[in-house]
Amino acid sequence: MFIAFFEALKAAGVPVSVREYLTLMEAMDRDVAGRQVDAFYYLARASLVKDERHLDRFDQVFGRCFKGLEGALGEEGHSIPGDWLRKLTEKHLTEEEKAQIEALGGLDKLLETLKQRLEEQKGRHQGGSKWIGTGGTSPFGAYGYNPEGVRIGQEGNRNFRAVKVWDKRDFKDLDDTVELGTRNIKVALRRLRKFARIGAAEELDLDGTIRETARQGWLDVRLRPERRNAVKVLLFLDVGGSMDWHVAQVEELFSAARAEFKHLEHFYFHNCVYEGVWKSNARRATERIPLFDVLHTYPHDYKLIFVGDASMSPYEITYANGSVEHNNAEPGKVWLERLTTTYPKAAWLNPVPEAHWGYTDSIRLVRHLMEGRMFPLTVEGIDAAMRELT
Repeated sequence: MFIAFFEALKAAGVPVSVREYLTLMEAMDRDVAGRQVDAFYYLARASLVKDERHLDRFDQVFGRCFKGLEGALGEEGHSIPGDWLRKLTEKHLTEEEKAQIEALGGLDKLLETLKQRLEEQKGRHQGGSKWIGTGGTSPFGAYGYNPEGVRIGQEGNRNFRAVKVWDKRDFKDLDDTVELGTRNIKVALRRLRKFARIGAAEELDLDGTIRETARQGWLDVRLRPERRNAVKVLLFLDVGGSMDWHVAQVEELFSAARAEFKHLEHFYFHNCVYEGVWKSNARRATERIPLFDVLHTYPHDYKLIFVGDASMSPYEITYANGSVEHNNAEPGKVWLERLTTTYPKAAWLNPVPEAHWGYTDSIRLVRHLMEGRMFPLTVEGIDAAMRELT
């Protein structure tokens, strides 16, 4: 089993060595992880992965190789398989049943009701329409259905209707070394160019050398600074949730931008920008950067580019405490306005096809806040965005 896991990691491009594999085997011999699946996962990751860029590949291989391991290590060797539990708790409702379920009437009412349920409920609950549990139509819980609710204890999205998510979520950093399927994105980005010769004089100035040599009568080698694109860009990238469907497309853009712009700073956010952003998704909980620091660090001549599907609950944009992941003191629209005021040259690239924008309230809100400067993440859209920024 472990040898197959080792070979699968190598096949997936994770650079593991025999020495690292033997370290894992030694730790297993000493029962470092015990019989806990989570402990074994972190032990294997610490032993075999030496670069954060490979964490996502490791997770995928681990999931394939040890699927069902948690059920096999249950108490006294007896446990209910996870897929059986999933079938019991998955709630399949007809369209008529879904239409009968009404939202509670706003985010404030939703959170107030959740607080009341937490105080009243004394144990686990499954099914039903009131308590916090699984497989029901209550606004609070997992694996059920409600048009607006707080998702608690579920691996990921099912209906994309939660307005709060109380789960630890790991996102993947975008790979800026991905090979582009087309050079058209780079061609479109080249519209945003402003060349200047700045920095140390390291490049041979052939014309100047010929001119000065002819004038003085001896060889006079002249150097000049290298000609570079002087445009400076702040790139804000939405990750996680519905953006998982667009990762490949956004990676191509990110890779092209890193190649084209010498002065490029990138930051991650989820759904909408708030008071904090981050540079590494693996450390987003511990190494957040206050957005005020960004506003006060980079001058007004930076070009501002957002990349995201803008698909979220409208509460995230318009309400305090509307974020799905934390209690934000100010609405997302306040931070968007601060950014676009500080950096007037701004554009939003959206991977959702433009024909579908009118069906999502949050996309219409963000487009309004961007004063119409939202463009589809296509070659034509990128070209139009670059024209806007210049």
